[in-house]
Amino acid sequence: MPTLFVNAAQVVTCAGPARGRRGPEMRDMGVLSGVTVAVDGDRIAAVGDRAELERRYPGGAQVDCAGGVLTPGLVDSHTHGIFGKPRHEEQELRASGAAYMDIAKRGGGIHGSVRDLRARSEDELFALAWPRLRRIAAHGTTTVELKSGYGLTVEDELKSLRVIRRLADTIPMRVVPTFLGAHEVPLEYRTKPRTREEYIALIIDEMLPRVTGGGLARFADVFCEPGAYTIEESRRILGAARAAGLGLKLHADELETSGAAELAAAIGATSADHLAAISDAGIAALTGSGTVATLLPGTMLFLGRPKQAPARALIDSGAVVALATDFNPGTSPTVNFPLMMTLAVSQLRLSVAEAVIAATVNGAAALGIADHTGQIAPGMSADLALFDVDDIRELPYWYGDRRCRQTWVRGVACHVSDGDGTFSPSR
Repeated sequence: MPTLFVNAAQVVTCAGPARGRRGPEMRDMGVLSGVTVAVDGDRIAAVGDRAELERRYPGGAQVDCAGGVLTPGLVDSHTHGIFGKPRHEEQELRASGAAYMDIAKRGGGIHGSVRDLRARSEDELFALAWPRLRRIAAHGTTTVELKSGYGLTVEDELKSLRVIRRLADTIPMRVVPTFLGAHEVPLEYRTKPRTREEYIALIIDEMLPRVTGGGLARFADVFCEPGAYTIEESRRILGAARAAGLGLKLHADELETSGAAELAAAIGATSADHLAAISDAGIAALTGSGTVATLLPGTMLFLGRPKQAPARALIDSGAVVALATDFNPGTSPTVNFPLMMTLAVSQLRLSVAEAVIAATVNGAAALGIADHTGQIAPGMSADLALFDVDDIRELPYWYGDRRCRQTWVRGVACHVSDGDGTFSPSR
């Protein structure tokens, strides 16, 4: 039975090509007033006049949007949500002057999360991840990418990916799994007799076959950064991942310029993420490619870094730009996607329309799914978010506030605001 979404102050459709939007395309978010949205099963059926849609779909259920703003569900295309304890002590270390890589060299950072995750069971990790996904959904996100990367052994990476699959099978959200065995070189491969080359061989020869054989990931990712993986190491790992049938993503030019954005464009990666230290050559490479530039402003804010990614240069040059939270325990411990939109406007100098497009259809493009989600248009998946605002421009304005009333994924209720957020038991 079709469902009509009625009485929205605005419906922000983001309607248009089913692909990432570039340049001036990002300025059109398709704001409509006085319209109704019809959902039939798991798809958007129509957007139009209420009386006409009531005649077309007589007897259908109705959702009263009560003057809120209805948007496509937000698409968070970069998170590290499978971890154990938080790393709050590192925030104080940075405040006292310790650099990110210095903390890592002391055995903190990613390595601290690795030690912790290895000691936890799959059931325990699932129990920790579940409420995090609830909080992510409570801010209007309907699609979330989840990475492994805190295991760095064959069994612990597989354990993390199995947790992601259990979450995808259990929660009413769209979950996209990414294998990040090349998040760091584990400490045990940094001293003889073991070597980093042996670990790279482990990723290529053992991890990737187990990951793909079990159907545990859609993408492979590499942290390509001085001190982590080199350009050539990243090329080898991602080449093997492509041969194994995985899509490619890349942590690129986050802290230092290294040519990682150029690599992402050259190998046809679906996205290059971070980019705070991207070069002019890197901007040109992404502009001339189909690779989405995914910006993570919360990370630079939390690290206290003075320089954000050059979003204006990327958009004005014609690159496809997306936003994501980079939710993780060390450098961006937030699930608040609308806060990223606030930072996009206030720090990256995006317009509200550009921020909305970056958080919806371009986020979907960063996951290779813009052909079926990220916009409110006939035939697209009924992934919707309803916000307690009168005008879409208020969403990034009320920074840090949780304004999401409800979300739907494939037409099924996901989050319903109840003071702390919950998942609907209907799926």
